[in-house]
Amino acid sequence: MRIIFMGTPEFAVASLAALLDAGHEVVAVVTAPDKPAGRGRKLHQSAVKEYALARELPVLQPEKLRDAAFLAELRALRADLQVVVAFRMLPEVVWDMPAYGTVNLHASLLPQYRGAAPINHAVINGETESGVTTFLLQHEIDTGHVLFAERVTIAPDDTAGDLHDRLMAVGAELLVRTVSAIADGTAKPVPQAQLSAGTALKHAPKIFKDDGRIDWHKPVDEVYNLIRGLSPYPTAYTALDDHPIKIFKARKEKADTPYPPGTYLSDGLSYLKGTCTDGYIHIEELQQAGKTRMDIGAFLRGYRPSSVTIVS
Repeated sequence: MRIIFMGTPEFAVASLAALLDAGHEVVAVVTAPDKPAGRGRKLHQSAVKEYALARELPVLQPEKLRDAAFLAELRALRADLQVVVAFRMLPEVVWDMPAYGTVNLHASLLPQYRGAAPINHAVINGETESGVTTFLLQHEIDTGHVLFAERVTIAPDDTAGDLHDRLMAVGAELLVRTVSAIADGTAKPVPQAQLSAGTALKHAPKIFKDDGRIDWHKPVDEVYNLIRGLSPYPTAYTALDDHPIKIFKARKEKADTPYPPGTYLSDGLSYLKGTCTDGYIHIEELQQAGKTRMDIGAFLRGYRPSSVTIVS
């Protein structure tokens, strides 16, 4: 089959590579337009574009997916199937164009965690299992008929970054299996309503900056899961001496504490911990504004926060 691949970030590169390595014919790649980045504001190519060019694939970068010129290019490619991995919402005129429709790889076990940030929300909610799902696009986002799914275990100390990398690899394999099944006619789409009957659905909306603010008045498990679920990006954060710090790595300690929530404790040398309602969060890796990411030992050697209670 003739396939058009649509994707932008690193997560999608593994799927594109797997399709090509499996011998599928990718006739073009659609990705986001180059964007200025960094202090010099130089144009930055998406990870998918860089990989596609290295494999000598035609690349399309439409500003608007309903643009007449872009739609004409898509039609001219005569694709049998479109594959979407971590791209943007497609209008019907695009996803309904190929004879076999458009397949999306989603980083959750649909119908659970529909939305823009399924990996983050699964970890934030303390889930012990996630997975990847392939499904056919239809009008409402992430609601199309399911083709295949693969489960993945979430370890108690996994970050969103750990889960991202695991799902990226598993998802690439599942996508190859899906495309092969569509090609040989063995794919059997299942309506999501059949999979969700009697089950309360959890959602995965886009994460905004305020979502990462740590509330020390919450239980230690919730704060720990928030830190894991937003690491390495966009990261949970708190304020120290009225200055924001991002927290990349932490560990939790359940304990009865005489200190009120939000109290920072340290020996001034090796540890810094914040007080929750039922224990402590030990901050292990952090980043101050304008500084590099560092471990807590390096941070304490170079900085003496005044809002920290020094204890032995």
